[in-house]
This record gives sequence, structure tokens and C-alpha cells, in this order.
Amino acid sequence: MFDMKNKRHLLEEGVFDAFAAMSRKGATADRALQFIMRKYRYWSDAERAWVAHTFYDIVRYWRLLATVAGTGTNTDKSSLWHIFGVWLLRKGQPLPEEKEFARLNQKQVMQRLEKFKKVRALQQSIPDWLDQRGEKELGERWEPLLRALNERPPLMLRVNTLLADVNKVLSRLAAENFQAAPVEGSDTAIEMKGGNVFRSKAFEDGWFEVQDLSSQEVAPFLDVQPGLRVVDACAGAGGKSLHLAALMKNKGRLLALDTVPEKLEELKRRARRAGAGVIETRAIDSSKVTKRLQDSADRLLLDLPCSGTGVLRRNPDIRWRLSEEDLERLLGQQRDMLDRYSAIVKPGGKLVYAVCSVLPAEGEMQVSAFLQRTNGAWTLEEERRTGLLEHKGDGFYMARLLRVS
Repeated sequence: MFDMKNKRHLLEEGVFDAFAAMSRKGATADRALQFIMRKYRYWSDAERAWVAHTFYDIVRYWRLLATVAGTGTNTDKSSLWHIFGVWLLRKGQPLPEEKEFARLNQKQVMQRLEKFKKVRALQQSIPDWLDQRGEKELGERWEPLLRALNERPPLMLRVNTLLADVNKVLSRLAAENFQAAPVEGSDTAIEMKGGNVFRSKAFEDGWFEVQDLSSQEVAPFLDVQPGLRVVDACAGAGGKSLHLAALMKNKGRLLALDTVPEKLEELKRRARRAGAGVIETRAIDSSKVTKRLQDSADRLLLDLPCSGTGVLRRNPDIRWRLSEEDLERLLGQQRDMLDRYSAIVKPGGKLVYAVCSVLPAEGEMQVSAFLQRTNGAWTLEEERRTGLLEHKGDGFYMARLLRVS
């Protein structure tokens, strides 16, 4: 814990700078936070954690806090101090005797906070359109999902079974004075309780990756075995590719594709650290890349671009960057990629369609429409909703499809 004087110092030099990076440079919340962490290298781990948690929580509840504070869309320092004051009062903390809070009417703030409890979109701090869409698609499930999406996410690790196991990693972390615990029901997941895990020698040695619990379910869902030809068509920096390589025990061929070469370079670096020698990367610089792979893969992972509504806990600014028009564009992109990339799978092979979204339009409805379009060429083996209400993971949807002909 910090005394209020130190909190104010951290807020003024840290949280305010992060908001300035977002408003002036158009940076995402995570990029803004990375910027200030580089700027203030002298901060302790505890100070960094406090700034990060405070910043993300204010972003998470921005609409509610700004509405109660009466600041509108302003992000000048005076407005941010008022928003911070509302944040403190909402959390049941007293306002410090500082001049920045002199004009903040505490009684009025508490009255407004109580009043807005009746307005879900304000209380959960999301755009009206998203609240209406969520209620339409999810009904009674929407409200508990919203509450879960506004909770602070845990930090999960996935043990790299090519080099270690859960017990081995836990022992090493304990020896390095990190606080961690195994996750019930998983043979690869560890929940971190404290400490900057990237400074661990176990991380440097490739024994684990940071990966959400729901994300860890996707690779096993693809039903891979050693010796298969597997394609990860939207690999990015390769979190799921690395998991697939471990499940394949470095036997077979794993082709990781992406349209951004820089992400694939990062994947190469991570693969070397993890000892994942089965991975080959290839940039998608034209439609010819995927056409040449037609009818070639035993397994295909399609972790497609989506709204990200399932990861609002860790990327809270998505709600302010996403529009209804963006969602419609993403739905069209998903349809197109599912139609085109599914041709990579050979008859008898399987694909997994995955999105980190809670909206059925991006999940169940998208897969159902694909099956109708393919007229029996594909069948649904299994689909799954996971995370948030089921366990500590993010909100994910995944479906495993079998190519019949």
C-alpha cells in the first residue's frame, strides 16, 4: 500500500501521462502504459503495479466516472483529477486534502453514483449500442457477463511441456521468490500471485509463456497429434503456435501464417526460446500464399480478427474504440476468411474457428451460416463457450469442424 502523497505523485506522473499518450497520440491503453513504464524506469515493481491497475480501472469505468464528475470527454489535468476523485469515492476511499479536489462535491458524487446504478450502460461503463446488442444476442446472460468483463483479470502462465512441467516451474518460481499457484483442472496453467514474472530465469529459459486460461484451451481443442501437418493461419506473435508445437512434441510440420511480418519475427524469437523447432513462419503477402496450401493441412487453426469483447477485462479501451460499423466490418471479414482459408484443410481434416468474443454473431451464428453455405462439405464436431462465467479465463468461443468432402 502507498500513502496518499505517494499515490498522488504516481497518478500525476504516471496515470496522467498515460491518458495524455492516449488522447494526443491515439495510443491504445496497453501502448500508453508501455510508454510511461519506459519513461519512469526508476519505479519499483509495486509502483508500476499500482499505476497500471489504477490506469486500467479508470479506463474501464471511464464513462461512469466522467459522467459523475461532469467532465464530458475532457482529458486535461483538472478533469482527470476530478475523475480520479470520483474513482476514489466509488471505491470507498476518502479524498485527500488536496487543492485539486476542492471543487469536487462529495455528496453530489455519491448521489450520482447511487442514481446511475439503475442505468446498466452507465454502471458497467459501455456504449449504449454495445449494451443493446449484448442484451439482444445474449438475453439474461448479458448482465453477469458484463460484470465479469469489468473485473481485474488474473495473470496466467502456460507451462511449455517441451521443456518443463507444472511442478518444475512452480519449484523454480518459488526459489526465485515469486508467488504462484497451480490451476485446478489444468495440467499446463499456473496463476501468478505477485512479482514481475518476465524477470524470472524460468521465463528466460523458455519454461513458460504468459497466456490466458481460455486461450490455453484453443490448441488442445484442435485435436493435434505428433506428425501431422498443421497450419495456424492467423498466428500473430504465436502464443497458440507455441502451444501447438508442444502438443505435437516437435514432430510433424507447423506452418504459422500472418499478414504482419514483424509479428512472425517475434514468433521466431519466442520459438527459439521455447525450443519449438517444428514451427515454420510464412508471411501472407498475397492471396497466392493460401491458394498454394489448398487441400494440404490435417489441421487448421483460425483464430480470427474479432471485436475483442471477450477480453475487455485486459483491454478495457476496446469498448471506446469499437463501433457498430466496426463490428459489421469484422463479421464480413470473418465470413470471408472462413470461406477462403477453410480450403487449406484436406478432406478428413479438421479446423478450429476461434474468436475472443462473447457475441453469438461472431461465434455460433457465424459457424452455423458457414455450414449452411458449404452444403454438407463440413460438419460440426463440437463448439464451446468458455471463460468469465465458467472459470477465470477470458470470454472465448471455439468450434471444431470436420471436412467431409
